[in-house]
Parts: sequence; structure tokens; C-alpha cells
Amino acid sequence: MKALVIASALAGQALAQDIEPRNYSNAPVGVNFVVAGVIHTRGGLEFDPALPAENEDLKVTSGVVAFARTFGFAGHSGKWDVVVPYGSISGSVDFAGQHLTREVSGLIDPRFRVGLNLYGSPALPLSEFRGYRQDLIVGASLQVAAPLGQYDANRLVNLGSNRWSFKPEIAVSKANGPWTLELAAAGTFYTVNHDFYGGQTRSQRPIFSMQAHAIYSFPSAAWLSLGATHFTGGRTTVDGVLNRDLQQNWRLGATWAIPVDRSSSVKIYASSGVAARTGNAYDLVGVAWQYRWGGGI
Repeated sequence: MKALVIASALAGQALAQDIEPRNYSNAPVGVNFVVAGVIHTRGGLEFDPALPAENEDLKVTSGVVAFARTFGFAGHSGKWDVVVPYGSISGSVDFAGQHLTREVSGLIDPRFRVGLNLYGSPALPLSEFRGYRQDLIVGASLQVAAPLGQYDANRLVNLGSNRWSFKPEIAVSKANGPWTLELAAAGTFYTVNHDFYGGQTRSQRPIFSMQAHAIYSFPSAAWLSLGATHFTGGRTTVDGVLNRDLQQNWRLGATWAIPVDRSSSVKIYASSGVAARTGNAYDLVGVAWQYRWGGGI
């Protein structure tokens, strides 16, 4: 399941900001994963760059439950997953000369993703998978976020986004001894929000992103990943007026996965904005417990 929960801490604002290692690593066919985790962010999390708000100091705490299952298709391995986050936001912003505070809790937009490894990752039962050693993997995925989160058009700050988003991605993963290097490119595309703040219509241009990871696997089956992501684009239009809110941001992150037993593991992860044109200067920390079963494990 990897770092699925990282994606759910951002209150539906930018899927392109995810820093998720090992999304395309191989696993035996028929294995199920369940993840439960908690994520906390604090700092300059810009909840919506289309609004002329300043001095954002928002704290987002999210609890996440996710499920994934591996499968085989035309001889290639794949995985689908669904992430259901529930969160709370508290903090303040300056808007139109006023200092506003907000506390809200509820469902964050859930997400569904399906991915398929197109090269170097055959669909194998557990008996054959034991002899598998990764070399080069090429994979692709599509993630969809549904507008089911808490949303109030009369409020500045919301957990949901009141629109669909679609994120196709292609990635390569190359193993060399205990090291694995990954590179992924994606674009996030948005539908129109026809009930934006105050009854306005809001659209957003795509956000394009690149992320890279260096992963070290220990003999104990623990692994450590250091990663970075860059994303650009995302200018918004409100009632026909194009905003000056182009995103060009960098984030760095790390994930530490520790096996507990044959079926369980714990992941600790953190990320921080290191260069921000808009709404990225926040810090994120989280912990998740993962349990797997099926597929002969």
C-alpha cells in the first residue's frame, strides 16, 4: 500500500503534491492491504489559491482508512486502491482586511486509483514470486478524486473541493542491489466547480508534476526512502477572470517503513515545502499501520 495516506492530508487541494514511493513495486497476485493512519500538517497550507487570502496558519489533522488489492492483467501485475480520509481544519487567515478563524471537521474527498505495471513486473503467485528480483519496471496509473467531502460554498475553508479530479501518471523504477531509484511524471486535471465561494464559477488549469525517490532496502525488510517533487501550473479562473496564482513549488519528503511481523508494518513519514510560489510552505508528519493478507501469505 506504500504511502497512500500521504495524499489525503491536503484537504483536496493538490494531488500533484503527493510524495509516494514504491507505488509500482511488484507483489504477489491476490494480496490485500488495509491501512489506517494519522496525518498532521501545519503552516502555510494555502487552501485555495483563487482566493486573495494572506497569512494562512492552518492546521489539518486527518485520519485515513485505505484498502488495496493486487491483481494480474495480460500477464502484468497491477493494484487498485481506495482511500477514505476524515479530517479537521483549524486556524486563521486574513481575507479582505479581516482576520478570520475556522474550525471544521468531516469527510475529505475520497480517492480511487488503479495502476498497471507495463514492463518488468510479471503477475506471479506467491510460489513463483519468491524467486522474483526487480530490475527495471515501467508502470502507469490513474487516480480519481470524487467530490464527496465536506463543502460549504459560503465558507472560505473546506475539506472537500466540490469537483472531480483525474491524475494519470507514468513511472519507472530501477533496482540495483539494495537501492531502488524511481521517477514519475503526472498531470492532475479538474472539472469545474459551479458553486464556488459566494456562488461563483471556478475552473483550474492542470497541475503537472515530477517526483523522484531513492530507496534503500535493509536485510530486515525495512526500507527508507528520500524523495522530492516539483509541480507547476494550476492557474484558476473565477467567473471568467484569470487569477495570478501559478504554482511552481518544490517539496522534500522521507518515509521509514518498519516490519512488525509477517503481515504488519508501520510507516513514519514527513515532508516539507522548500520552495513555494503559492501555498506550499507547510510541514507534514504522519504515521500509518499496514496489514496484508491473501495471495498465499
